Amino acid sequence: MKIFFRVDASIQIGAGHVMRCLSLADRLKKKGYQCIFLSRPHTGHLNDLIASKGYGIQPIEFDEFDSGSKHKLVWNAHAHWLGATWHSDAEKTNLVLGKELPDWLIVDHYALDSCWEKKVTPYVGKIMVIDDLADRKHECDFLLDQTFGRESSDYSGLVPTSCKVLTGAHYSLLRDEFTEWREKSLRRRENGVLRNILISMGAMDKDNYTSNVMKALRSCNLPDDVVITVVMGSNAPWISDVMKIAADMPWDTKVKVDVKSMAKLMCDADLAIGAAGSTSWERCTLGLPSIQIVIAKNQRFIAHSLAEVGAVKALEDLYQLPTLIKTAPDWMSLVSQNCRLITDGKGMDKVVSKLEKL
Repeated sequence: MKIFFRVDASIQIGAGHVMRCLSLADRLKKKGYQCIFLSRPHTGHLNDLIASKGYGIQPIEFDEFDSGSKHKLVWNAHAHWLGATWHSDAEKTNLVLGKELPDWLIVDHYALDSCWEKKVTPYVGKIMVIDDLADRKHECDFLLDQTFGRESSDYSGLVPTSCKVLTGAHYSLLRDEFTEWREKSLRRRENGVLRNILISMGAMDKDNYTSNVMKALRSCNLPDDVVITVVMGSNAPWISDVMKIAADMPWDTKVKVDVKSMAKLMCDADLAIGAAGSTSWERCTLGLPSIQIVIAKNQRFIAHSLAEVGAVKALEDLYQLPTLIKTAPDWMSLVSQNCRLITDGKGMDKVVSKLEKL
């Protein structure tokens, strides 16, 4: 099969959409399928990363964004993420699809909906949509929402009756490394000792939550031998600030950029402080107890669903951090037991199997 992905990354969008599509592409490539990405070169794009992994990349050119266009998705809260009207984006996409006629087009973009999908349908075999919001209509054959707590019924009336819908964190698109490290990671979480803290507020972290978390940690009563590891992407706009704060922390603090082995870092960590994005499913797979912070509106459902079942400690305000850190040894083991039940990390097998059957 020939499979195309329509997905973007940017400072505003973040890296998560591209990263989970890359995870899916890696698995499909192992099966001998050809994967090609269609992506706009926004500031903070990951097109170079996509190409470095051996995938074809077709950049989609920018247009002057016409806010008054009749084709603008005025009801879509994320329309401005696209950098063009949906109509213009679809036309440029079709220029590529019309030459290639792929078997599948996989769309992972909050700014696109059924209007865009209907326009590209004549040039593809089938369409798969990856979504987290359940807030707009889609014209597709297969929809995946890997959010814990999401139900297929949430998409009732938003997709065709013939569309196959998979929902829930058991379908999370995780790299093989998380399954490989799961058993070892779960074994080491019995004693509740706090010696290694992992901070991961998203690859882009455009609002500099990382710096604020590190500053808040300064007022926490941590053991002298605690090691703090901070993870960021090379496109993050606040890296230099984070580096300066790390150098002035009272504990050994390392900043790692463009990490290649995130599963190992999570396995080695006793506690994570992180955003409530798709990295949540990675932490859950490894049973890593976490203090979760909502850094975007679209993360609220994830944070609420996980906190409700005791799979994370939700943090509403950084002033609460010292209290949560102080009591962490008392609750880390229980949170680990709860979060490991959210997903076993084998969702990729289920998704690819369904895609092949369709």
